[in-house]
Amino acid sequence: MAVGHVTRALRPTDQEITVPIASDLDIVTARQWGRTLASQRGYSPTEATLIATAISELARNIVLYAKRGEIVLASANDGPKQGIVVVARDEGPGIADVSRAIADGYSTSGGLGLGLSGVRRLMDEFEISSEPGKGTTVTIKRWKR
Repeated sequence: MAVGHVTRALRPTDQEITVPIASDLDIVTARQWGRTLASQRGYSPTEATLIATAISELARNIVLYAKRGEIVLASANDGPKQGIVVVARDEGPGIADVSRAIADGYSTSGGLGLGLSGVRRLMDEFEISSEPGKGTTVTIKRWKR
């Protein structure tokens, strides 16, 4: 996993941005990078906020459950479709019951966060891979309207 904080300016030619996640400050940083990338790619302010919100939720899950991990942001292309892909990756305890974790209304933290089901609703594509003791990877995409 990457170590340290991203400190450079994001340019439209950047292929990928990796934000190490280990604290609440890193959650804010990842969210800001997501909003910046979305704005640069021509998303509306509302769509940029939805993307940033999903990133924030995934990063918060890393801090709460895995302690450290990373958020990777990149452009996505599927023929004429243009979008943003976000990969949240950690080597934490993993999720024993993925289908339960992505069910609407499920929360292990007792908080009012969106949870994985909320992230899934905000984005166009959602994929999760988790293995107890090995970590979790969530990949989400939002296509430009």
